[in-house]
Amino acid sequence: MHRSFTARFALVLAAGVAGAIVLAPLAVLGLSAAGWRFPFPRIFDRTVMATLLLAMLWAARDLNLGSLLSRAFRHPATPSIVRAIRGLVVAICAISILFALALAAGGSGIVDLGAAAALIPKYFLSAIAIAIIEEGFFRAFLLGGMKGDFGNRVALIASAAIYAVAHLVRSPARFYVTGYEPAAGLITLAHSIDQFTNPAIAIPTLIGLFLLGIVLGEAYILTGSVYFSIGLHSGFVLGAKLWPKIILGRGALPWWIAGGGAIPLIGGAAAWVIAIVILAMLRPITGARQTAPDG
Repeated sequence: MHRSFTARFALVLAAGVAGAIVLAPLAVLGLSAAGWRFPFPRIFDRTVMATLLLAMLWAARDLNLGSLLSRAFRHPATPSIVRAIRGLVVAICAISILFALALAAGGSGIVDLGAAAALIPKYFLSAIAIAIIEEGFFRAFLLGGMKGDFGNRVALIASAAIYAVAHLVRSPARFYVTGYEPAAGLITLAHSIDQFTNPAIAIPTLIGLFLLGIVLGEAYILTGSVYFSIGLHSGFVLGAKLWPKIILGRGALPWWIAGGGAIPLIGGAAAWVIAIVILAMLRPITGARQTAPDG
């Protein structure tokens, strides 16, 4: 019986998580033997990434992994670079507006701009890496695969919802495991939904992440590539990393600017409005001539 991409991916995801539950406690023993000590939730998160990657590679043919990634990344170099730069410029403009609003609304000042500027190269490289990995997974692979099951619109909404939830599914607890604790992975997995128990923080953050996922996914659908999305994503990650280095007194800012939760800015209404404006203007700013065919 033929299974859809979404069903196959769900099985791969379950296999990856199950593998991490088994392997993460063993990873603790190896790290301890090497003299390294990390909070177990951090070890578990990294193990999930590794086991999910291995499960995806094992099922690559069934998931059309190579074809989906090739379709999203294999484009002429010059137009791709131009689109990535456009995305980055749009993100920088959006972040600049949010920073200006924060300062005007009572942010207690600007920290040493020289020190903040010195961090930009370091943060920028990590922002690019994060953007490439996440756009490769959530847009090229997940959205690209789900389009074949549901068409553009439903796949866009579903993938954006998964993108939003995935950023909050992690254990906020910080605890250490010194020996072999086979149940530690299950305990961490159970705590991974703790952030959803506080709706005042979770819901605004989910709304912001969902809207961002819609913008990034629509850019992919319009252009047929992930390059604009990578540039846009990189700029937003850079802004989120610089935010606590530049703006002081976040707690004194109105919620509609500062948002809430562990991800700065995205949970505020100002960021939602900016995301909607970018979405409305995507076709001209991406340089896309027409929407990719549905499905």
